[in-house]
Amino acid sequence: MANKFLNTDLFDKALIFATKAHANTERRGKAYPYIIHPMEAVAIVATITNDPELLAATVLHDVVEDTDFTEADIRKEFGDRVADLVALESDIVVENMGESESWKARKQFAIERLSKVSRDAKIVAIGDKLSNLRAIQRDYEAQGEKVWELFHAPEPGLHEWRYRALLQAFSGLEDTAPYKEFAELIKKIWG
Repeated sequence: MANKFLNTDLFDKALIFATKAHANTERRGKAYPYIIHPMEAVAIVATITNDPELLAATVLHDVVEDTDFTEADIRKEFGDRVADLVALESDIVVENMGESESWKARKQFAIERLSKVSRDAKIVAIGDKLSNLRAIQRDYEAQGEKVWELFHAPEPGLHEWRYRALLQAFSGLEDTAPYKEFAELIKKIWG
C-alpha cells in the first residue's frame, strides 16, 4: 500500500528555519510574534498547492528582507527554486533613500516584477499579500483611519493604488479562493 502522506520534510525544515530567523521579533504594530504572518501566508498558499517548495518559500518569504540571513543562505539550505522564489518576494533597496522616501518606487518595482513572473511566484506572493491585506482590514475595522499611521507611507490612497495594482498583477490566479478573497477585501476597505 502506497504512503498517502505528503512528505513535509522540506517544509518542516523551512518552518523551523523561519521560526528561528524571526525569533524575538514582533510584527510591527501587532504585539504578536512575527512568525504568525509567514504561517498565515503559508496557510493561504496551501489552499492552492501542496508543492513543498512553494510552501517552504512562502514560510521563508520575509527571511532575507527582515533578518540577517541572505539569499545565499536560503539557496544553500533549500535549493535554487526556493531561493529564487524568496528573492522574488524580497523588497529591493533604493540607495541613499529611506524606507518612507523610497516606498512608492519599491512597491511599483515589485508590482511590475510580479506581473511578469511565473504562476508559482504569484502563488507565493498572494499568500504574503493576502495576509497583509487581511491585517489591514482587521486593523481598519478596529482603528479606522489611524491604521495608516502604522506604515512608512501613511496615505490611504497609496495603499489603495498598491493593492488594486497587485490584484491586476495576480492575473492567472483568478480561479483561486485567495484571489477572490483579495478582490473582496479591496472592495471592503476602499469601496
